[in-house]
Formats: sequence, C-alpha cells, structure tokens
Amino acid sequence: MKIRKCFMVLMGGLFFAITGYSQTQTVPWTTAQLMEPELLSAILNDSTTAQPLIINMGPVNSIKGSIKIGPAKEKENLDELKKLLLNQDRKKTVVIYCGCCPFKDCPNIRPAFSLLKQMNFENGKLLDLPHNLKVDWINHDYPMSN
Repeated sequence: MKIRKCFMVLMGGLFFAITGYSQTQTVPWTTAQLMEPELLSAILNDSTTAQPLIINMGPVNSIKGSIKIGPAKEKENLDELKKLLLNQDRKKTVVIYCGCCPFKDCPNIRPAFSLLKQMNFENGKLLDLPHNLKVDWINHDYPMSN
C-alpha cells in the first residue's frame, strides 16, 4: 500500500511538472500581423516608402529608426508606450519588436502587442523574430542604429 501511495504521489507530481512546462502562452497577434524582417529592412532602405513607427520593447540593440521604450514586462515602460501611441494616427503602421529571446519565451511582446490592439491600431505589426534579434536581424546585416 505504501509503495502504491508513493507511486501515485510521484506520478501526480510528474504530471503537473510536465503539463506546467508544456503550456504555451497565447498570442494576441495573427500571422497576418507578423512582419518579416526582410520586408521591414526593404522599407527602411527605400526612402520613397512611407516609414512605419518602429518601437523597441526589449532590452536589445535598436533597429535603425526605432524608438527604444524598453522591456514591456515593466509597467513603467508599458505606460511609456501608451503615452507614445496616444497621439499617433490609428491607421499608421506601427511595428513593435523585442528580440531578446524566442517568441514563446518573450515576456515583452505580448503586453506591448496587446496594448496596440486595445488602442485600436489598424496596422499594428509584430516583427517576426522567432529566435532573437541577432539571429533574425543582425546576422542578415539588416540596418541597425549607430
């Protein structure tokens, strides 16, 4: 009986450990709201194209022309983002990114993108950096701020 009870406790703990770690975070964006790095780079390199508002929501280096707000997991940075967005045209293309880590682990993009949606930006985009800024942007020699 003791062995069976120990086994049940062990299996219960294992179940919670496995299911707790395997839960994926929900994403507030659609695939249509992802912007490929190659496209943003081409836009940045074309002076005849309307430039989007690009916002860095992470602790990483900045893409050329972006405004660095800082990690959106911190309330003061999310408040700063809201202040920046208040006076923007809701039809303007706004691209946010973090790039600190893979999307599935990133603590910054979900609150930032959710705010963009709450504020009714029609062309809110998330820069598609599934790995991180270095792998998906810098290693391709896309434009960075000096």
